[in-house]
Amino acid sequence: MKFDVIIIGGSYAGLSAALQLGRARKNILIVDAGERRNRFASHSHGFLGQDGKAPGEIIAQARRQIERYRTIHWVEGTVSDADGSFGDFIIEIDGSRRERADRLILAMGVTDELPEIAGLKERWGSAVFHCPYCHGYELDQGKIGVIAASPMAIHHALMLPDWGETTFFTNGIFEPDTDQHALLVARDVRVETTRITEIAGHADVVLADGRSITLAGLFTQPKLHITAPWIENLGCAIEEGPMGSTIVTDPMKQTTVRGIFACGDVARPAGSVALAVGDGAMAGAAAHRSILFPEIR
Repeated sequence: MKFDVIIIGGSYAGLSAALQLGRARKNILIVDAGERRNRFASHSHGFLGQDGKAPGEIIAQARRQIERYRTIHWVEGTVSDADGSFGDFIIEIDGSRRERADRLILAMGVTDELPEIAGLKERWGSAVFHCPYCHGYELDQGKIGVIAASPMAIHHALMLPDWGETTFFTNGIFEPDTDQHALLVARDVRVETTRITEIAGHADVVLADGRSITLAGLFTQPKLHITAPWIENLGCAIEEGPMGSTIVTDPMKQTTVRGIFACGDVARPAGSVALAVGDGAMAGAAAHRSILFPEIR
């Protein structure tokens, strides 16, 4: 069977895309490995109508709704290869099963490369975060730390005082210039230049000089990596930015390869559940439009 669209990734963006296409009665295949990016978080925030729910609960509810549409099919597995061109794309699942489709939607997400600090990875999603809008409010205006991991650290440090008293740990990664330092002072951000040796307790920052600073939560800037080596086979342009790698798309979520669309974290440098759902809806509608009007690029 040849599908109208294969969606690679069955999290928020992928399911949102599938919903649009299922309602258009297109034959859809979703391939998903079951590893949501926010699987480490206990609650999701900032998504209207779902605020405070567990991420897994949101996905389970969405999947139940998706499964009502008879033209949407689901495979649990990992795409191991992908190739083809407009009107005839071929994917390989787990090194064996092959499926074909007229269009592809890439919604497979990303992995986060975290700073190499002892104890930080173990607290990712519970006490260490990347998005103030997703997790800042729950810190209840407590003391917050920002750990520099990229040039985006200054942006984090200037934002976080709206959520609590902020300490900026430069950690040998970032050195504010004169203008940036003035902005930090204006925002009452404390700058700590001593290197971090580990994160202990809930969110205690242990410094190289032996001091330990107790905080309500920490923020840092993970570097995004596209976890799909086969993306090069498809020829989609990849943009490298200060936050990592993302697939280049136009406003309708089409990549630089005709007939391939991308949505969610894989196609934007700063994401959230709400943005992923919006991206997916756009990608699904655009893929449908591409099938209806193939002559329009």
